[in-house]
Order: sequence, then structure tokens, then C-alpha cells
Amino acid sequence: MADQLDNPAAAQPVTVVVEASSLRDQVATIRRALVGSPVRKWLLWTSVGIMAVIITTSIGQVRLNSWNQPFYDALARRDMAAFLHQLLVFAMIAGGLLVLNIGQIWLNQMIRLKLREALTLDLIDQWLRPARAFRLANAGAIGVNPDQRMQQDAAHLSDLSTDLGVGLLQSFILLVSFVGVLWQLSSGFVFHIGGTFLAIPGYMVWAAILYAGIASWLSWLVGRPLISLNSDRYTREAELRSSMVRVNENVDAIALYHGEADARRRLELDLGTLLGALRRIYTAQINLSWVTDTYGWITVVAPILVASPVYFSGDISFGGLMMAVGAFNQVHSSLRWFIDNIGSIADWRATLMRVADFRIALDETDVLHDKEKRIEFGDNANGSLTFEKLEVASPEGCTKLSDQHVEIRPGERVMITGEPGASKTLFFRAISGLWPWGSGKIGLPEGETLIFVPRVPYLPAGTLRDVLNHANRHAPASDADIAAVLAEVGLERLSSSLDRVGRWDHKLGDDEQRLLGVARLALRQPKWVIIDEAMDTFDAPALRRVLAMLEKHLKGAAIINIGRGEHNTQFFPRGLTIVKDPGAPALKPARVRAGAIDPPPAAALSNRYS
Repeated sequence: MADQLDNPAAAQPVTVVVEASSLRDQVATIRRALVGSPVRKWLLWTSVGIMAVIITTSIGQVRLNSWNQPFYDALARRDMAAFLHQLLVFAMIAGGLLVLNIGQIWLNQMIRLKLREALTLDLIDQWLRPARAFRLANAGAIGVNPDQRMQQDAAHLSDLSTDLGVGLLQSFILLVSFVGVLWQLSSGFVFHIGGTFLAIPGYMVWAAILYAGIASWLSWLVGRPLISLNSDRYTREAELRSSMVRVNENVDAIALYHGEADARRRLELDLGTLLGALRRIYTAQINLSWVTDTYGWITVVAPILVASPVYFSGDISFGGLMMAVGAFNQVHSSLRWFIDNIGSIADWRATLMRVADFRIALDETDVLHDKEKRIEFGDNANGSLTFEKLEVASPEGCTKLSDQHVEIRPGERVMITGEPGASKTLFFRAISGLWPWGSGKIGLPEGETLIFVPRVPYLPAGTLRDVLNHANRHAPASDADIAAVLAEVGLERLSSSLDRVGRWDHKLGDDEQRLLGVARLALRQPKWVIIDEAMDTFDAPALRRVLAMLEKHLKGAAIINIGRGEHNTQFFPRGLTIVKDPGAPALKPARVRAGAIDPPPAAALSNRYS
């Protein structure tokens, strides 16, 4: 709660209105991701390979369909020699098709694998551009649960896209291959009506198209609601998983406050909304099954019914009938691809929407509030840090320094304070370039790297040695140096655990994590350090150790500490004050549109910060 009172951006995140994107926008977004992928050539050649396999397979299936006539005619004549010969022909055709089918399965799996690699790498790259993840996290609903969109949704989209794409390609090639065969077979069909003879060119082709067209229209009419229903389901799944993770990460606090009942009610509520979404999906799927299953049963006899008048009139043999039925089934199976996959298409459309809209939002978080003023950044040749009429805009007003013109020289130690609710953390984020909205100018020391220390430092998973050397652009610190600084901050017990792998953000308490962050500063020895309330929670002995260590290892460095009013005036002889101006214009919600992509405002600053 204290964090929210002091940080209006956390309590009231910036609202981002993502305007509805079209299917064209979504497909274009994914295409851009694949075109820029390092595995695009592999994907291209694999796609060419599977197309060649499918074409060869379709040729084999045409040959197999032609085999029907001599085989069934041999059966009708009771010709054993011809029957055995046709079995040998069948074995050769089937053997070739078996090899091709195995090859197609392997290529299908490889396309799935590489497509997922391309999509996930692209999303990770876009997400971890300078300051993007932070801005997205403050961007409302589109920034919730990005992990699911990058991991689960990207994987699901890769699988569905591969299966549906290969299936559609195969159906199209089979349709092209067999429509001519079926047209030729049905060209001699003559209907005897009384004493009249009626010939319809390509009769079975038109019958297959009409039959599949009616079923496709009915399937789309009944199955279309599954798109929105599946999208809603994935959102509910993400909310339930997020709630479970939140409970797991706060089990100690929940136990101390006896909050198990409240946590259970929250999880039950999220589970209830998910189950409601699933029930709606199951109802829609049952309605769709009435159409597709009815259609499937009719299909068992449909081709024979279509060709039976000609067979009973004696115009074709039994083998010719079976050949025509086989060709009809191939053409019809190609045309009914949409019917068979309507559920998967709806699922694919919903997943595409989630992944593509997420990537669009990643692009467009860089242009949020494009009508709002932005803070100007520049370089100071004299090596100082300056603030000229700096005002940081927020949804609740404006945050600024009480002095309009401020210059901090190298080696100075400055304490910046403010009343509760003055948005000190927002001011810290503005200096770091994470929050660019406002007015005025920040002058950075030319050629220097500024080190920013948040309230709780980031401790990456790995060994403790990796944690202490994180983002260190110099040579890794020696064991002796690490042990010395750990002892200086009171963490000497960790000196024997440098090569232990673990989640140190879970193993250590908040103050210990902050002390570890200070130890990391001592090992890196930067010339400019800006701290956001990280020292406010230390007790008097810990604070004395920290200040003594900074005095020893960061002698000559400029240290700016943003925090509460209590501070050591000997270590921080200069003081500045942050004030709130609620009467200033507030930051308005932003609207993002597909295709509006600008370079991130913090990109030029990323080499300065750690």
C-alpha cells in the first residue's frame, strides 16, 4: 500500500486502448516477425520440401485411384492372375506413399519446431527491447500475463498454423489433382429419364462442390462463435494461473494473516469464471458436432448415391463406379477441409489474435501518448547532471523538483526527499528514461554510465557469483574481493556459497537483497549512482555499514539518494525536494493502432543505464 501511495503509476497504471486489429493486421504482424527471424531460410526450405512431398503424394494417390478400376474389375471377373498382379501394384504404390507420409510427418514436426522458435524468439526480442517490458507492464490489460502469450500461445499458434497450413496445402493439391480425374470420369454419365437422355458435363464435380459448399456454410455459421469463446477461455486460464502463482509467492504472508480462506475464495472465483468459459465452448462444440457429424454420416453413402443412377442404367462397370467414388471422395475430402477443421480454425483465429495483438502492443508501447510532451535528454560536456524545468507527467498530475534549475557535479552526494504521495519513484523512473512523459530537460554527464538502484535489486537466477557480477562490464571480481565486500555489509556468511545455484530473491530477505545490491555497487565502482529508497528500510547499524562501504569503495562517485526525509547530512550534505503539482495536466489514456511503430525513446539511452 505504501508503494502505491508514493507511486501513482503503480496504483493507477497507464491505460492503453488497443484498437481492434483486423485479420489482415494480425497476419501482417506475424509475417514481419517471421521475415526478420534468423530461422526464416530454414522455414522456407522446409516449406518447399513439404510442398514437394505433398505434390508427389498426390501423384501417387491419383495412381492409386486409377488402380481401383482394374482391381475391382478383376474381382468382378473372378480373375485370380489379374487380382494377384493388382495386389503387387498396390504394394508398390502403398510402399511409396508410406515413405512419403513418414517424410511429411517429419517435415511437419520440424516446421512446428522452427516456427515456434521463430515466434518465441521474436516476442522475447520485442519484449526485452529497452524499457518495453516495463511500459507494457504499465499498459493495462494487454500487459497482463505476457509469459502465457510468449510461451503457451506462441506454441499453440505454431502447432495450429503448421497443421492447418499443411492440411490446406494438401487439400488444395489433391483438389487440383483429382478434379480433372473426376470431371473426366463423370463426363460420360448419362441420366435416363423416361425416354429422355440427359448429360451433365462434370456432373460429379458440381455435386461435390455443392455438397461441400452447403456443409461449409452451415459449419461456419454454427462454429464462428468459437473464436471469441476460445479467446475468452485463454484469458481466464491466464488469470487462474496468475492467481495461483501469486498465492504461491506469498504463502508466508497469507499464513501469517490467516488469509487462506480469502485466497481460496479468489482461486475459486477465477476457477468458476474459467469453467463458465469452458461450458460455453463445450455448448458451441456440441452444436457444431450436430452439423459435422450429420454431414459425416451422409458422406458414407453420398458418392454412391450420386453415381448410382448411371451405374444402374448400365453405363459404367462396378470397377468404374468404385473409381468414380474414389475420385469423388478425394475431391470431396479436399473441399470439406474447412468443415473438418472449423473448430481448429476458430482456435487458431483466437490464438493468432492474442499473439498478434500482443506483438502490436509491444511495438506501440513506444509511441504511447504520442500527443503528450516528452522529457528531453541531452549531454553535458562538463560531466554534470542537470535538471532544467523538469516536470514528470502522471495520471494524477505533475511531479517536479522545487528548484527549476539544478546541477549536480561529479563526486557530489545529494539527498532528494519528498512527502508521501510525491511520486519519488516516478521521478526516479523519469531520470532512468523508463518514464519519458513530461516536460523540461535532463542533461546527462557525457560519456558516463549511470547506475540505477531500485528499491529491490534484480537478482538473476544462477550462482551467487553470477548475481554479484551481474551487468558488470569489467572483469569479474575475484573471490577475495567478493568476500571482503560481503563482510563489510554484514553478509560474510554467504562467502562460502559463491558457486551455489538458486533463486536468491527467494533465499534472502528484502534487506539482505538490498545489501547484496550495495555489495554489487562496491565491486563495480561506478562514477554515478542514483538510488530509489533502497536504503530507507535499513536499521541504524546496517545503514552505517552501507555508508562506510560506499565511502570506501565509491570515493569520488556522485551518489543521488531518493528517499524519505531522514538522512545522514554528513554523507549527503546537499538536499533537494520533490513536490507534487496536482493542478498540472494529467497524462491521458493512450490509443495504439496497428502499424504505428517508432523507435523506443529510451533506445538511445540504453547504453547509459544498468
